[in-house]
Amino acid sequence: MSPSQNIYEQHLDQTPANHVALSPLHFIERTASVYPNRTAVIHGAIRRSWAETYDRCRRLASALAGRGIGKGDTVAAMLPNIPEMLEMHFGVPMTGAVLNTLNVRLDAEAIAFQLRHGEAKAVVVDREFGQVIRSALTMVDHPVLVIEVDDPEYGEGEAISELGYEALLAEGDPNYAWVGPQDEWDAISLNYTSGTTGDPKGVVYHHRGAFLNAMGNQMIWALGHHPIYLWTLPMFHCNGWCFPWTITACAGTHVCLRRVDPEKILQLIREHGVTHMCGAPIVLNGLLNAPDASKAGIEHEVKAMTAGAAPPAQVIGGIEQMGISITHVYGLTEVYGPVTVCAWHEEWDALPLEERARIKARQGVRYPTLDGLMVADPETGQPVEQDGETMGEIFMRGNTVMKGYLKNPKATRDAFSGGWYHTGDLAVWHPDGYVEIKDRLKDIIISGGENISTIEVEDVIYRHPAVLEVAVVARPDEKWGETPCAFVTPRPGHDDVTEADIISFCRENLANFKAPKTVVFTDLPKTSTGKIQKFVLRDQARQL
Repeated sequence: MSPSQNIYEQHLDQTPANHVALSPLHFIERTASVYPNRTAVIHGAIRRSWAETYDRCRRLASALAGRGIGKGDTVAAMLPNIPEMLEMHFGVPMTGAVLNTLNVRLDAEAIAFQLRHGEAKAVVVDREFGQVIRSALTMVDHPVLVIEVDDPEYGEGEAISELGYEALLAEGDPNYAWVGPQDEWDAISLNYTSGTTGDPKGVVYHHRGAFLNAMGNQMIWALGHHPIYLWTLPMFHCNGWCFPWTITACAGTHVCLRRVDPEKILQLIREHGVTHMCGAPIVLNGLLNAPDASKAGIEHEVKAMTAGAAPPAQVIGGIEQMGISITHVYGLTEVYGPVTVCAWHEEWDALPLEERARIKARQGVRYPTLDGLMVADPETGQPVEQDGETMGEIFMRGNTVMKGYLKNPKATRDAFSGGWYHTGDLAVWHPDGYVEIKDRLKDIIISGGENISTIEVEDVIYRHPAVLEVAVVARPDEKWGETPCAFVTPRPGHDDVTEADIISFCRENLANFKAPKTVVFTDLPKTSTGKIQKFVLRDQARQL
């Protein structure tokens, strides 16, 4: 014993009896043992208990391990919100491998980059996205095992692999003795985020962060026991904000939904007594604008968590009248999804709708599971005044911040300089400690909950032969929150180029949701040094 040790360091060591690595994988084992017969999954005509779901996850892990997949390997998923996607969140990391959920809206080139960069050994793909995966794999120079899912709720498409998901599960052992991570710092998932320059960055999550953010969701939203959760948020986005693990920990029911359809959402809410759902404001707007007959008959409280551009007052008011209460959160891919919340105070309920909406639009305060949140000067790192007027950058730190960017040490160092994660979002800090975003340092557009890089869109438009100069900014949109707006200066002699020409060209060279919805032909405003003044264009876009 060292003389320098204090009494609490003497003979009080970490052992297997008092220290286990935190991991969300243990949630499903506990839930399946305590509530084996409760409904875990609803998908069309499919009903599965927690015992059945746990068996399928262990079969998946066993089968993947039998095919040589283990710690440090990457398994990709190109799936909508179906039971197989939920099972991937447990079965893949049970082998020690890392789950890479692919954005099903991306084109083949973007998917190919992610498969190459993440060195995916296998990809599980729904038939709906078979053609995209086929095209992507022609651009990948290493072997990838393709496992297809033939979802009965889709029932279309041709086979894209000789190996089906159910056949793979048949190879596995339902009693597979998986072992959780020995180190909670081990990677659990890989998510790609669209940056402002170049290729997307691979954000690496660890087991500890996934465990804690899953618990943070429960604390913030008071989910309680057995919530009935409707999958309106894509599970590919930040691992569904960690809700695959949260709802499982709460022994809830996952109600699957292949694609967002307002009338289908309302039907499922009524039919299954849905209590919770998440999504971008566009989802709420879709519910509000559904036929009155579809909105009728919801007689229980439903809670909706939303992030991105804050819903306008009329949407908040209309949704509240439908019996749906809104919680506004904020986060980024780099922090496992939402990590701040506009924590509500009862006295605000008495305020007029417009005032409630103004307050609810704030990004709020940190989750209990996030260690630090501040608005500070981007250059000095010093906190700004909490006066609701002084702008600074949002900084975060804690256990729910990513490990870093895969194979990108410089970007990781830059993101973590000064001991804080730099979000790139500009905000003010109110006297009550609530944060409110005002702008984005990197000009990312958030459209329908998806990030769109303005530089990526500009690069494509610059390739059009009629374009001399272009700048892309966000334009407010009632449906999508924001959409890309392109300001274009035509080349001499090409004044006949039209808005439709530019949009069509973008759709041919980009994922459709990234194409601008508006094109304005004009001379671009510039500084004396020739830099385009995007703040002027943003003001113009708001007036269109």
